[in-house]
Amino acid sequence: MRPLRVVIVDDHEVLRAGTRQILETADDIVVVGEADDGDSAIRMVKESQPDVVLVDIRLPGDSGIEVARQVCATAPDTKVVILSAYDDASYLHAALAAGAAGYLLKTMPRGELINAVRAAGLGTTVLDASMTSQLSQPPSHSMVGADGTTLTTRERQVIELVAEGLANKAIAARLGISARTIEGHLNHVFAKLGVSSRTELVRFVLDNNLTDMAHVPRDAAD
Repeated sequence: MRPLRVVIVDDHEVLRAGTRQILETADDIVVVGEADDGDSAIRMVKESQPDVVLVDIRLPGDSGIEVARQVCATAPDTKVVILSAYDDASYLHAALAAGAAGYLLKTMPRGELINAVRAAGLGTTVLDASMTSQLSQPPSHSMVGADGTTLTTRERQVIELVAEGLANKAIAARLGISARTIEGHLNHVFAKLGVSSRTELVRFVLDNNLTDMAHVPRDAAD
């Protein structure tokens, strides 16, 4: 049998290198590519047609959830597994809803990671053992109430300003933080709410009456 072909997507070079090193200790796994953002990941999947893609949930530009959604739509034979630092039920539900074949934590032992990648390649849904109990929690949409439950104060601020029609640079200026930080907050919000664009986010805010939920001081902590 040919080796299992894997692509690793993470914006931290050291983490990509560490994950590659772990996987390539297995004779039946070969890493055929690495990417540091969503666009590069989509291109690499198209070019290399891997069996499994390991995707960090937080990436520059598109979130890992959106990468999973696009890969599942355009390369159905490729299994997408989220490899995340966040043991958050809303991320788990959003990942599975996007078509991901699994959700693993970066803290899992190397042997378990290798076995999970093998299982995903065979079509098995793989979950970190510590995340299994999270499946019984409600999906992300029902976990967010009018008071912004599960969202941080800064995330709620960003959501309200997006709903007002402000671009990232304008939001950054209003809150006194960088546009890159705003992008990171939006990636988290998209993942938590299971949306993939600013338009979907605004629609979600309006449908769930989440306006006027983030009136906090300009200098509130991130």
